Amino acid sequence: MGALLLAALLAASAPESTPERVVVITAKKFDFTPAAIELKVGVPVVLELHSGDRKHGFTAPDLKVDAAIEAGGVTRVRIVPDKAGTFEFHCNVFCGSGHEEMTGQIVVTP
Repeated sequence: MGALLLAALLAASAPESTPERVVVITAKKFDFTPAAIELKVGVPVVLELHSGDRKHGFTAPDLKVDAAIEAGGVTRVRIVPDKAGTFEFHCNVFCGSGHEEMTGQIVVTP
């Protein structure tokens, strides 16, 4: 009986491992899908960036995110937002006429 009690106590005290939330973002001339992302302060998230056509960039300066997205590849960026607000992101690799419209928002709530 003592071994069963010990096993139950160890199982109860073991931390639960919750997988991090993954947000899949696809970049394609001249937009991001989704163009709006909602996150929470202090909650880790992995941005999984895909390109649907060519090399793009993904930068959100206020959240200190800057990544290249290679055509046919996947770029993963882990972030933990440390402040609430609405933060712009955009493509920082010129991809043709319309590039300047390739933007989106990350809304971080408390």
